[in-house]
Amino acid sequence: MHTMVQDDDLDYDIDDGLYFKASDLVGAQGAAMSALDVRKMVCAAVQDDKFNTPPDVRTNCVRVYYDAGYHVDIPTYRRIETTNIWTNKVEYSYELAGASWRKSDAKQVTVWFRETNKELSPESVGEGQFRRIVRYLKMFSKSRTSWKGKNPSGFALTKLASECFGSRLNRDDEALRSTMKAIADRLVYNKTVEHPVVDEYLISDDDPRPTYFMDRLNENLGHLDVLDEVDCTHEKAMKAWDKVFCTSWFSEQPPEGSDDDGEPKSPVNKSGGGTYANI
Repeated sequence: MHTMVQDDDLDYDIDDGLYFKASDLVGAQGAAMSALDVRKMVCAAVQDDKFNTPPDVRTNCVRVYYDAGYHVDIPTYRRIETTNIWTNKVEYSYELAGASWRKSDAKQVTVWFRETNKELSPESVGEGQFRRIVRYLKMFSKSRTSWKGKNPSGFALTKLASECFGSRLNRDDEALRSTMKAIADRLVYNKTVEHPVVDEYLISDDDPRPTYFMDRLNENLGHLDVLDEVDCTHEKAMKAWDKVFCTSWFSEQPPEGSDDDGEPKSPVNKSGGGTYANI
């Protein structure tokens, strides 16, 4: 989906799915392999003496660790083949080897995201404003070390963004601010997040993460009130976004259109404009 963001702690959320025909996943006695047995099989297959930390079996995947500090998760799926009794056509469904076998289709998630990005983004060319806003939200959720593990997952943030997206042509700053505000308002009355393609919840109503994220949004949206002042300067706007993202990056950027050393320093919108700042 091209929404992964850089992480100072190299804590990247990288998935590399593995697919099998269900008919190939059979045990020694000819019975279908359990979800756990399949994960153990995959884990054994990726073992290598070169790994300092051996791959291990997780609830929904096999995790492979690299010395650079990041890891790759390998979720495993089985493809079930059935014949439609009305059309006589072969149809496929997919199940994830989690705690048990459950319906899940990563390919359909990608299709959903691409269609949503195309539908919601205001520009007709380029990567899409919606995709960029999702990246900004993920970066915001990881902007403080103390927040680690307390905010919703990147996929849950993507789903929330799809429900609350406020597009602004050529103005990513306004789109981000609008979307953040809408998500905070939405989480006041509804803290559940439904999966976009399967009938299950990404976040249930007893999960503390939505409330935590709502509180972090509200406390940081307050920093952006200065953008509404008629005498708001470039410097004030940059400092406001610095506070939101807990960085000094924005204040280090020159005013839009300036060229102090011939090198671009502002986030580039390939479709023709738009940065974080309200300038």
